[in-house]
Amino acid sequence: MKRIGIVGARGHTGAELIRLVAAHPSLELAFVSSRELDGQRVADHNAAYAGELRYANLDPAAVAALRADGVILALPNGRAAPFVQAIDQVAPETFIVDLSADYRFDPDWYYGLPELTRARYRGERRISNPGCYATAIQLSIAPLRDQLAAPPVCFGVSGYSGAGTTPSDKNDPEKLRDNLMPYALVGHTHEKEAGLHLGVPVEFMPHVAPHFRGLTVTVNLYLARPVTRDEVVERFTRAYANDHLVRIVDDAPWVSRIAGQHHAEVGGFAVAPGGRRVVVVATLDNLLKGAATQAMQNLNRALGFDELTGIPHD
Repeated sequence: MKRIGIVGARGHTGAELIRLVAAHPSLELAFVSSRELDGQRVADHNAAYAGELRYANLDPAAVAALRADGVILALPNGRAAPFVQAIDQVAPETFIVDLSADYRFDPDWYYGLPELTRARYRGERRISNPGCYATAIQLSIAPLRDQLAAPPVCFGVSGYSGAGTTPSDKNDPEKLRDNLMPYALVGHTHEKEAGLHLGVPVEFMPHVAPHFRGLTVTVNLYLARPVTRDEVVERFTRAYANDHLVRIVDDAPWVSRIAGQHHAEVGGFAVAPGGRRVVVVATLDNLLKGAATQAMQNLNRALGFDELTGIPHD
């Protein structure tokens, strides 16, 4: 059994990580760190866990001293560095999967979007988990990246769980009721992230909707040469033929059908007259394939397990 610690376990993604680790045949929870839940039994907050482990308020030194085989950092942006530094000094052999944006632009860290970067993994112990929107955007663009004639334009809508648990307008159900809230319409972190790792500029406009979980991205692609719909479908089918957590569907996928699922769906594939404009739609659960499930894919590979171990899939 490999011992796994989670820092930032109170949040929505932390709860999903606990469920995944608890269901994994070769992993056990070494610790779960939460300031707000310090001292409370994990099992009282998460029915998937049956042990006696309690949440603990652990500072970076305490996390490093526990020398877990792997540590998952599920913290807000800007909070990861002290934990990374402490682990680097005390337990450099520990694998770190960071779910924040803090290291997604750092070339010394492996950027873990397995379906697109799996071949680049060289055993790095520092792994940056992609953002939820950035995952959907890249999966929607990558198979046609070599045909692009202009920056892809991406319209995104996410459930309010993506705004975390700290109260704000973006996770207030009353303010979101019958509403669609645009934000960060230029320069969003996921726009920069997707552009960097695709190697092409990307334009992205995010919105928050009243539903709790799941996101959808509609991507407009202008191409350098005409294509048929059959060509587009064939490219996407071939690109993800061996990826169990990316499913190609014919119609545009619905966000309501992806909630609670561990895979992403990509479909629609509308081709405008003339064949030079293609629209692709992708959906995924922002807490799962957009965060916790992808972290488990990365951790599995780092620890030497099959990538899908402990992840429900067909």
